[in-house]
Amino acid sequence: MAEESDLEKTEPASPERLEKARAEGQVARSRELVTFVMLVTCLGGLWSMGDMIGGNFGNAMRNGLQFERTSAFDPSHMMVHAQTAVLHALQALMPLLIMMLVAALLAPMMLGGWLLSTKSLAPNFSKLNPVAGIGRMFSTETLAELVKTIIKSLLVGGVAWWVITDNVSAIMALMSEPIDAALPHTLQVVARGCALIIGSLLLVVAIDVPYQLWSHAHKLRMSREDLRQEQKENDGDPQIKAQIRRQQQQMAKRRMMAEVPKADIIVTNPTHFAVALKYRDKEMRAPRVVAKGADLVALRIRTIAQENLIPVLEAPPLARALYRHTELGHEIPVALYAAVAEVLAWAYQLHHQSRDGGTPPRAPTDLPVPLSLDPLGLSA
Repeated sequence: MAEESDLEKTEPASPERLEKARAEGQVARSRELVTFVMLVTCLGGLWSMGDMIGGNFGNAMRNGLQFERTSAFDPSHMMVHAQTAVLHALQALMPLLIMMLVAALLAPMMLGGWLLSTKSLAPNFSKLNPVAGIGRMFSTETLAELVKTIIKSLLVGGVAWWVITDNVSAIMALMSEPIDAALPHTLQVVARGCALIIGSLLLVVAIDVPYQLWSHAHKLRMSREDLRQEQKENDGDPQIKAQIRRQQQQMAKRRMMAEVPKADIIVTNPTHFAVALKYRDKEMRAPRVVAKGADLVALRIRTIAQENLIPVLEAPPLARALYRHTELGHEIPVALYAAVAEVLAWAYQLHHQSRDGGTPPRAPTDLPVPLSLDPLGLSA
């Protein structure tokens, strides 16, 4: 049961899933909203620019019906005349067409926003699968579209029938009116009917927009396993992360071991800890720990030191303090300056003795290591 609940898509889509779907061209869209905006724009344009459009069409008709007698028998003149008439008609409709174009571009921004995606244009041959096509025919989305179409047809037909029956007397009276008076009255009846029909579509839009938002969110729902997998991809596979950490540790270890031959002295515990110190008078304010390790790493540090003739000093309290309180590549604590100074002085003397000969210097003992820095001394 737990596995079934994990595989059921019951969780809302994550922001990353929504962003991915948007990149693939999947956003909430309402054709009814776009159609409503286009119709309202068209009706508003005809209402506000009707006189101008009618005047332009009138001029285009008068110009089209006026021609010389000789032009009627010349086909080339007839084609030029027809082309001029078409251009005049386009000029008359151009303001309305521009308004419709702007509405077509702005309407999608009301739901889902503008989206330019080439993935939605890519061919999807899975849509040619007849089994999948039959499944889409009987899907919930198809049923919702059918219900929406029925509601829209009933609304538009009902409003149109009401407009006609409510204006029967006015329509019949138009036949007895002069043409100059009948034409404006006819336009008023038609405009009122169109406005009522378009207004009725607002109910369809009010139903379709929430449904499209719900349908889009429903399609992008995720299962708990999907969420865990997405989280794992974002955070990284634990096994891969552990492998990366191991590789980073190995690289850091190799870099650390490469610094051991450059050290001035190795301070040991003598077997549990080993710390490599380096000091350059004009480059560093205080000695630094260039390598440190415990057990096998300490053994490797001592081996490299012996191979490169780096002095090794057994000073357990100092080694423990350096290992515990100094990070790799950092300067030693101020409290250990005196002890490390004695150790470095011994290392320099040993270096000169091996180069110039003479009596080997005595190794320092009883180094001044504060008990607060020595783990064993602190526990005691």
